[in-house]
Amino acid sequence: MRPGLYNPFFAYWVHDLSPFLIRFTENVGIRYYGLAYVLGFLIAAYLLRLYFKYRRSPFDPEQQQQIMMWGIIGVLVGGRIGYMLLYDIHGLLSDPLSLFAVWRGGMSSHGGFIGVILVLWIFARRTGQSFLLTGDIAVTLMPAGLFLGRIANFINGELWGKVTTVPWAVIFPKSAFTAATPLEEIPPRHPSQLYEAVFEGLFLAVWVQLRFWRKTLLPKGQLSGEFLLLYAVLRIFAEIFREPDRSISLILGLSRGQFYSLFLALGGIILIVFSRYAAKKDTLLFRKNVKIG
Repeated sequence: MRPGLYNPFFAYWVHDLSPFLIRFTENVGIRYYGLAYVLGFLIAAYLLRLYFKYRRSPFDPEQQQQIMMWGIIGVLVGGRIGYMLLYDIHGLLSDPLSLFAVWRGGMSSHGGFIGVILVLWIFARRTGQSFLLTGDIAVTLMPAGLFLGRIANFINGELWGKVTTVPWAVIFPKSAFTAATPLEEIPPRHPSQLYEAVFEGLFLAVWVQLRFWRKTLLPKGQLSGEFLLLYAVLRIFAEIFREPDRSISLILGLSRGQFYSLFLALGGIILIVFSRYAAKKDTLLFRKNVKIG
């Protein structure tokens, strides 16, 4: 069976995509994974300009540059540290310098979220902007990067799904237990990267944009809470089809991604309740003051 071609006997496409758009040497070149980050940041920058133009954001061009700079730091640093702490703590303890071995891969979306939350808090304090409002704007910028990142995962042939016989299953040669495993013996798997791209990327993008542009503004913090809750639910569902890494043990029968998503869901629920309570409290206070006046 020739990689990359449809074989009527096995009836499954064999993944043979290169992780490089342009390759200079064996390990050096322009990778799709890196491009996914660049395009994600460019889309985020465009959206910030659009929000300010239509008066949906208080961030002027200078602040837009600042929030992009802080956001990039939060995503990259948080994503890398998060991966090492959440998924490869033993490797980090045995070789602390592996934290900087970014060419080996390894980024965590959960770590990226934590990193972004921290830098947004710093940014909000330095600029005098509302942290909750800053968060609401920031979550509308994230789905594009999540979508592109999962597409890059598929191109890289990594983070594949569980064994299946659905018609759209894909044979990932890298999923073989040994490099010597014949191609005919490698079982087809769910292209779970694409599932996650649709759920965590496209669906969330549509949701947050519809909620962000509605005529009646949401209470500050509610959109952030909805994003965290929805992402957690969709991630937990999508990981039903994803093969847990052999080197990473399950937690309470859940994959690491599912387990960590429970905390995002809890944080999202708390944020939604808090934002609604704060908005209701402000409304009652306003009505009281108006009545007194």
